Amino acid sequence: MFLLYEYDIFWAFFRISSVIPILAFRFSGILAPISKGQEKLSSYESGIEPMGDAWLQFRIRYFMFALVFVVFDVETVFLYPWAMSFDVLGVSVFMEAFIFVLILIVGLVYA
Repeated sequence: MFLLYEYDIFWAFFRISSVIPILAFRFSGILAPISKGQEKLSSYESGIEPMGDAWLQFRIRYFMFALVFVVFDVETVFLYPWAMSFDVLGVSVFMEAFIFVLILIVGLVYA
């Protein structure tokens, strides 16, 4: 038998977690109203007049450094649970993790 009353706590938390952000945005709009003006619509609000164009060229090398960082960050996230349960998983999972690390090393060498 499907019992709906078992989900009462879930629905209570769902309602509370939905209402709190809405109330926070309402109160912030009341306490700090938005005033639009020439200074607010400017590119920079720091008081310094913008000079030149906002579109600047940068080297692709910086983008590649960011991608390599993300790859190794993801590697750490995926390997940590494996390392914590290594004694339970066995040799087959070790081989899979080893292949995963080899693919990441090939990506690093390519980058």
